[in-house]
Amino acid sequence: MKRVLPLIAAIGLLASCGGGSSAPAETLPAGAFVIKAVPSLRFDAKEYGPVKAGEVVIGYSNSDSVRHTLILAKDNIKVANFKLVVAQKGTVDSASVTLEPGVYTVLCDVPGHSNMKATLTVE
Repeated sequence: MKRVLPLIAAIGLLASCGGGSSAPAETLPAGAFVIKAVPSLRFDAKEYGPVKAGEVVIGYSNSDSVRHTLILAKDNIKVANFKLVVAQKGTVDSASVTLEPGVYTVLCDVPGHSNMKATLTVE
């Protein structure tokens, strides 16, 4: 019994050590319109929306194992000052953008990801 108690104490001490700290997971803002990058270099949908015109908070979540970006274009013109980047699986990014009514193209502009296209309808 005398040998068992120190062993139990040592196990308890080791179990209480965290072994390092982990950064808190990033989260998307409440109410954000979320688009996901998913495996096989694609978005989780081909069409998004409709969303209300004006200021829109767009969230981007990466469920894939590689880096992705998200840009918006309307009439083949990129929306200025808007680009989301998710570097690896599990990362998120978000930003607010003012959108006029119309149909936007959602794109990933990482080289080789040209098949990552979808549409976003804004009313």
